[in-house]
Amino acid sequence: MSSTPKIDDALREKIISEPDVILEDRDLMRALIAANERAMGGNIVDLRGIAMERLEARLDRLEDTHRSVIAAAYDNLAGTNQVHRAILRMLDPIEFETFLHDLGGEVAEILRVDAVRLVLESEEEAEGDAAIQKLGDVLSVAEPGFIDDYLAGGRNIPIRQVTLRQLHQGNKLIYGESADWIRSEACLKLDFGTGRLPGMLVLGAEDPHQFTPQQGTDLLAFFAGVFERAMRRWLA
Repeated sequence: MSSTPKIDDALREKIISEPDVILEDRDLMRALIAANERAMGGNIVDLRGIAMERLEARLDRLEDTHRSVIAAAYDNLAGTNQVHRAILRMLDPIEFETFLHDLGGEVAEILRVDAVRLVLESEEEAEGDAAIQKLGDVLSVAEPGFIDDYLAGGRNIPIRQVTLRQLHQGNKLIYGESADWIRSEACLKLDFGTGRLPGMLVLGAEDPHQFTPQQGTDLLAFFAGVFERAMRRWLA
């Protein structure tokens, strides 16, 4: 009698009628290839098997890349929707005070940041100004040149419209009592037009990885552009 076990007739018929079931099963194909290599012996180099292993490795890498691209696309779409919603909410108020308060409220919540601050440069002494004190939770006034110095951090570098960075702690003038737990920020430099001093919108986060220099800035640059135009309307 033959020592080779005979495959079950029903299973054999199933395989013959639907061979794709085996071809699409990676684990089963690996087992068959391994059995074939054992049957050939250790002295024979199976180039086909080596080629298949390499193709499988390439396929795995392509699948990983594909998943990463899809995840990045979803993140970009979610980020775009966030910024669009924040802009629509920012444009709702018809009074300047409400406009500023909403920045630190619903706009901050939509953008999922822990603090939003508007910094304006002024040549006039702002300390003791009742209107500024009333908006102190979102508005800070600084002397001319403060914004560029803050963005450059004491270095001789070009000033960009959007600066993303991690911090040991926030600046007291900007964040006030919240400064101790701010660990990353997005700084949006604002141009209010000819003859006006610049401003800066700062988004602060407790998460040190929420804003890092490696991230893209296109959406935040768009947000800054819309904010500039809204502020020019109020300043006019």
